[in-house]
Amino acid sequence: MEGETILLTIDPQDDFSIPTGSLFVKGADKDMTRLSKAVSKNKGRIDRIVCTKDAHRSLHIAHPVWWVDQSDKHPSPFTVISASDVESGKWRAYNHGYQAKSLDYVKKLDATPNKYMLCIWPPHCLIGSKGFTIHSELFAAFQEWESQFAVVDFVTKGSNIFTEHYSAFKAEVFDPDDAEGTGPNMRMVEYLKDADRIYIAGEALSHCVRATVTDIADHFGDAYVKKFVLLEDACSSVGGFEKQGEEFIQKMIRRGMHVTTTDKFDKI
Repeated sequence: MEGETILLTIDPQDDFSIPTGSLFVKGADKDMTRLSKAVSKNKGRIDRIVCTKDAHRSLHIAHPVWWVDQSDKHPSPFTVISASDVESGKWRAYNHGYQAKSLDYVKKLDATPNKYMLCIWPPHCLIGSKGFTIHSELFAAFQEWESQFAVVDFVTKGSNIFTEHYSAFKAEVFDPDDAEGTGPNMRMVEYLKDADRIYIAGEALSHCVRATVTDIADHFGDAYVKKFVLLEDACSSVGGFEKQGEEFIQKMIRRGMHVTTTDKFDKI
């Protein structure tokens, strides 16, 4: 519907947004509180809510269980693995049958501009776990919004074990054996293309927010970026990646993205 105001919320899940979460992003708890209040305050101004959710399995190429070193020890979380690390034998796939595909994956990451190298994360947002659930305050605000006879559109990503899936638009590396799960999510962007304003919030700014917005912008062009309004006090970067989060904001501002705060939600 032309003229819609849409809220695109990226991965507002417990593992990222509460201090006991397995991959807590510092500041995310306060982000979610501010966003929840903004949703409740502006529920009559928001025409559609799209909410993405990481949906991982324990066995995953970005989890420690996947890899071992020459002593058969798994990597610690936040270890970065490059193609040269795998080629040299510093790291190898624990399951030998996955070695070739794993090497191909890190090679493609290393060779693709603006992609992160493979980072090993603590297992997070595991399907069915508490960490997979939406932050409780925001979920309550979503329910309040749905009382207007509307439905939040939940979009899951990340179930393919062979690739990271930071972006809600597409996986880091396309898997031809899972084209639907790793290719462009055109259903999601169909919701977005006719909107006047697309407010963006969620976790983490440095990773899933950055990747989602960048992929959509690159697919549709800079004219589309002018619809984006980043709620900068409702998203935070993973510790150690703050620079990448800030660089993303500045790059998108140059391309036409607006930036505001939750208390000024209706001022753009």
